Amino acid sequence: MGIKLIKAIDRVIGTPLCLALAPFKRNKAFSTDKVLFIQLWGIGETVLTFPAIHAFKNKYPDSNITVLCTERNKEVYYQNSDINHLEIISLSPISILKFMIKHRFDLVIDFEEYLNISSIIAFFTGKFKIGYKGRIRSKTYNKTATYNDQQHVVETHLDLVRLLSADDKPEQLIKLKYSAEDKIAAEAVIKSIGISDKDTIIGFGAGTAESARSRIWPYFRELAQKLPGKKLVFFGTEEEKGSINLIIKGIDNAFNLAGKLTLRQAFAAIERCNLFISNDTGTMHIAATQGVKTIGLFGPNIPTRWAPFGKGNVSIYKGEICKYSPCIN
Repeated sequence: MGIKLIKAIDRVIGTPLCLALAPFKRNKAFSTDKVLFIQLWGIGETVLTFPAIHAFKNKYPDSNITVLCTERNKEVYYQNSDINHLEIISLSPISILKFMIKHRFDLVIDFEEYLNISSIIAFFTGKFKIGYKGRIRSKTYNKTATYNDQQHVVETHLDLVRLLSADDKPEQLIKLKYSAEDKIAAEAVIKSIGISDKDTIIGFGAGTAESARSRIWPYFRELAQKLPGKKLVFFGTEEEKGSINLIIKGIDNAFNLAGKLTLRQAFAAIERCNLFISNDTGTMHIAATQGVKTIGLFGPNIPTRWAPFGKGNVSIYKGEICKYSPCIN
């Protein structure tokens, strides 16, 4: 099921359902014994939930934390030490219903900004619910925080746990984990394209989310041609393989790893890079999280909100690329 269809169904069915559920909300005192965090969507958005979860765990170390996610983003939470359990659903009605019937939590914190289904899950599984204000779904929560789109998303997610007196001032995100097998596999792929430990690697994220093709920077090929002597490695999904082949055609020091790595293997491979240059996409956030110096390229969206997080990272923003920029803010 495509992103646009999922969002359309969520809007048409989820909005009136949230409105119908709101009058039945109960105002109960919250407990932090058994806690659920909900994050169902993109890789980048998921990476940026780490500081809020970490701050909450530091404040309430005895809490038992479950994160609800999907196949799409589950690997981001792999072996995260702040999380006790990981629950994975599809966005099908049966999968959602099974989860809501099976589970109950003292507290639910909903990181989702748009999807109604996350607030519906929170309503049925949580005694006390926290989420973002401003939409009809916010009526189902017991407590809400403003979604401030003029600050970094890391801070916005932290605003949710600040409602419970948990806080943090992170300078760097917690690194993404991968297994020894993931690292071995990633190293094998890197060596197979002729890259050694002595080489300087510049990584590229030339793709973007399927819902926002306008984020793609059109000058990757021109830039790659100006970087002789470095190993240029392009990362992406299987679907992006063809477009990356066009970018690197005839450039001997450029390599296409799109579709050749699992997500966790990509965490390990990207960590090998000395520099990473990327559109505003999940790959950019992975690089920044792994401690790689990252340059993020922005146009339809703003770096104020989505910049590669961490000291030493850089954002380049050209707002006029989109008449109403930020047009997807």
